[in-house]
Amino acid sequence: MVEEKMRYSDADLAEFKEIIINKMEKAKADLELIKSAYMNDLNNGTDDTSPTFKAFEEGSETMSKEANSQLAIRQEKFIRDLKNALFRVENKTYGVCKVTGKLISKERLKIVPHATMSIEAKNLQR
Repeated sequence: MVEEKMRYSDADLAEFKEIIINKMEKAKADLELIKSAYMNDLNNGTDDTSPTFKAFEEGSETMSKEANSQLAIRQEKFIRDLKNALFRVENKTYGVCKVTGKLISKERLKIVPHATMSIEAKNLQR
């Protein structure tokens, strides 16, 4: 019986670390865009003080701010998950399914680098 390897090689981990860092940099840039839209940093105009502002437009703006707030929260969670993935790379536990203990496929980790469960484990949850 062939023993299954229980962790990825250091070379594989280095490759995953690069993927995670790249995704994290993009995610942080996206978060800054979302936050600037949310806080109206880019708009120094007088739109919000105009007496002709209609209730519909105000409602739409509020909904937009709420949507951006939700996007920012999701983005912050994504960044946190990526940081946790980097921690797992550093302690060489990255890519090990927390349910089955088997390695998560490289293909899955390249697409979802913060994954902590294999597809097999995800399917067991349903």
